[in-house]
Amino acid sequence: MKFWSQYFIPTLKESPADAEIASHKLLVRAGLVRKLGGGLYTYLPLGQRVMQKLTQICREEMDRAGAIELWMPHLHPAENWQNGPRWAAIREVMFRVDGAGDGKRGPREPEYVLGPTHEEIVTNLVKSEITSYRDLPKNFYQIATKFRNEIRPRYGLMRAREFVMMDAYSFDTSNDNAAKSYFAMKEAYQSFFRRLGVLAISVEADTGVMGGSFSEEFMIPAEVGDDDIFYCESSGYAANREKATSAIVPADLADAAPTGPVEEFATPGVVTIAALEVAPYSVPADRQFKTLVYIGDSKPFLVILRGCDELEEAKLGRLGFTLVRPATPEEIVPLLGAKPGSLGAVKSTIKNEAALAGIFADHAIRLIGNGTTGANRDGFHLRNVNVTRDLAITRFDDFRRVRAGEPCPKSGQPLQSRRGIEVGHVFVLGTKFSDKFNAVYTDDQKQSHPMVMGCYGIGISRTLQAVIEQSHDNDGIIWPWHAAPFHVLVTLLDPQDETAAKVARDLAAAAEAAGADVLVDDRAERPGVKFKDADLIGIPLRLTVGGRGLKEGVVEMKWRTEKEARKVALDGAAAEITTAVHNAAAKA
Repeated sequence: MKFWSQYFIPTLKESPADAEIASHKLLVRAGLVRKLGGGLYTYLPLGQRVMQKLTQICREEMDRAGAIELWMPHLHPAENWQNGPRWAAIREVMFRVDGAGDGKRGPREPEYVLGPTHEEIVTNLVKSEITSYRDLPKNFYQIATKFRNEIRPRYGLMRAREFVMMDAYSFDTSNDNAAKSYFAMKEAYQSFFRRLGVLAISVEADTGVMGGSFSEEFMIPAEVGDDDIFYCESSGYAANREKATSAIVPADLADAAPTGPVEEFATPGVVTIAALEVAPYSVPADRQFKTLVYIGDSKPFLVILRGCDELEEAKLGRLGFTLVRPATPEEIVPLLGAKPGSLGAVKSTIKNEAALAGIFADHAIRLIGNGTTGANRDGFHLRNVNVTRDLAITRFDDFRRVRAGEPCPKSGQPLQSRRGIEVGHVFVLGTKFSDKFNAVYTDDQKQSHPMVMGCYGIGISRTLQAVIEQSHDNDGIIWPWHAAPFHVLVTLLDPQDETAAKVARDLAAAAEAAGADVLVDDRAERPGVKFKDADLIGIPLRLTVGGRGLKEGVVEMKWRTEKEARKVALDGAAAEITTAVHNAAAKA
């Protein structure tokens, strides 16, 4: 057991000025962390205890799933990354490491970087140590600090520059075996979050710069989440915003026939979808074609959407470019012949069509059939533009951002949405990394094949804060049993009363013997201060021992989730506390 007067729990009455969300405020007010700088935090004793609880539960579930723990360097030779498949895409969020000596200038290219993940490092390790199918499958994991150069760190541990993560990497002989590793990890994740006592939903997710065949995110629902979850209760469909799709375009939709010849009309000063919607033009947004210009690996391409739709940029990843960015006006004019606001993709109107890497259209433009678009001439638009006749589409795909209420792709029922905090991610990587680093194995016929990889991550520090975001009230944190820094708080109202102090120690010992982590509040503070602090730090079970109660032969027992305390006879208190601890642990 620990005694508050000898421990370190610096609670605060006021929230820090830079804390925008409840969980960030409570992290600081409850004395779990203190800020060093932007995105950098010291874990104080309570915060460190929670981190240790989360880490141990994660370790137990990973070990149960057959993963093998190791520890890899976090200072990486940049060459390892430069030789890998994603250096160009990820280097902007990495920290370079140069000597700090006086007057020493770092090289043009970094010699060392701090690792945000370890695919490049673990693949090289396995390549040098495993060569036979007999040694596969293998799944290696670590729980360690990671680094990400967040341009705008915010929300406490949610978007930090330094964070703690469990990252795991599986190596298999085939896609089928890789799928088995993937689902074993998914099951381990589900067990981890279930044991923590939080609701975490697995949703389809975009593979992003990681690449690979498929992935899922684990999201903790929260109003201030950093991503949208789209789901359908009747079908079980769930996906994050970057991956979500809908059945807004019927599978049996026939392409519309042309309604007339393309006509150019003057639109002076009209450079937005909204401006074309109003009189005298009165073209609804869902009858307009929106033309966007992007650069992929230095090559320009067009994306066409309905005017009422928004592009989900992550979906451009399926086009196969390593780096994608919006084109600048200076790049657009020589290419299309007009400034943004008058752009289109009608055949023969594009000034330098040969320079395009492609014209990619969202499926939903087929709902327009015949619509209006820019003429690639400033101040002019075209009407009666037919999708199949007039637009030179290289490829149709899903590029739009889904909206709640659209039909579920599985059931056709309206999709619902809610916000969520990403706390875990699982990927099947395929052979992207093993091909690049020549990580191969030899089969029983002496033939060489690339290892099929998967990668998996749980944000341990992010999960700590996500638990608070999901489980708190106006008074403070409400810790689930297994995540709590302490399970039982014994509040001693009269520290100078030797009888009361002995009762408090005896009850604390009984709770500890039952398996609980116990904190005794023996501070010389007013009862009101102690009760407020108890609610703030959120320990699940509170026992109150005071001289007045002892005269009545009772102590008080109160669960953090309940409003009222109840009196327990002193002579049976130890037994009741033991039962309460056993029941809470069993239910958690």
